[in-house]
Amino acid sequence: MKKETSIKLFESKQIRVHWDNESEKWYFSIIDIVETLTGSNNPRRYWSDLKRKLVKEGYNELYENIVQLKLPAPDGKMRVTDCSDTEGLLRIIQSIPSPKAEPFKRWLAKVGYERIEETEDPELSFERAMETYLKKGYSKNWINQRLKSIEIRKELTDEWDFHGIKKGIEYAILTDEITKAWSGFSTKEYKYFKELKKENLRDHMTNLELVLNMLAEASTTEISKKKNPKTLSKSKTIARQGGEIAGVARKKLEKRIGESVVTSGNAKQLQRKENKKFCTSNKKQRNANKR
Repeated sequence: MKKETSIKLFESKQIRVHWDNESEKWYFSIIDIVETLTGSNNPRRYWSDLKRKLVKEGYNELYENIVQLKLPAPDGKMRVTDCSDTEGLLRIIQSIPSPKAEPFKRWLAKVGYERIEETEDPELSFERAMETYLKKGYSKNWINQRLKSIEIRKELTDEWDFHGIKKGIEYAILTDEITKAWSGFSTKEYKYFKELKKENLRDHMTNLELVLNMLAEASTTEISKKKNPKTLSKSKTIARQGGEIAGVARKKLEKRIGESVVTSGNAKQLQRKENKKFCTSNKKQRNANKR
């Protein structure tokens, strides 16, 4: 089976999924989800009825959010199947009256409530981020760097918003300019280098990579404030200039230490490295105490 196509387990059932490199999204087989959550003997018929129900409920974007992909069928042949990305799938699950769907619905309600709270008190988002990173096993030193990078990124996107830069594709274009200028990789190339898919690239950076990325974004923000760009093209030039400042710092550092700062290590590898350093430090301390 190719890397782009895989099978994921969902409880005791198999959910067919497809990774799209272009959009950087997972697409899930809706029929498989319906069968798993409802236990229906005829999931295709159930899905057909559910589509009509969703349209009646006012989900007018339903058919726009469904893509048909060829996925492996039980007989081994590749057959066209209705699929949806994570956002579309969660909307569909909300309309499935099944006890197995309730955990998803409760989770969506909890996430929605937390987002409303964070709108009223932005500090909560940082506290929740700290808790999440700690649970994933990151060191406190790394987490502090990561939270600072979020603050610097927010200052940059506020600057972009002020100049009319649109979220989504235009953000991605400018981010690519910054990333490539300091690291030598576009965002997509960088993620591929670290063997990532949907994961956030910054969550898989070392402290040095984070620091350089912060320098690139903070420099871009300051240059933009001074230059006051009026077009996307001018903002691209500024993004490149901001990235180049961090790029110069990276090359000077690499020359001094004799190795690349940009690493292929992902989060799991970084955590193993941190744990190894921690264990080595503890061992040295124990040996020193014995003396």
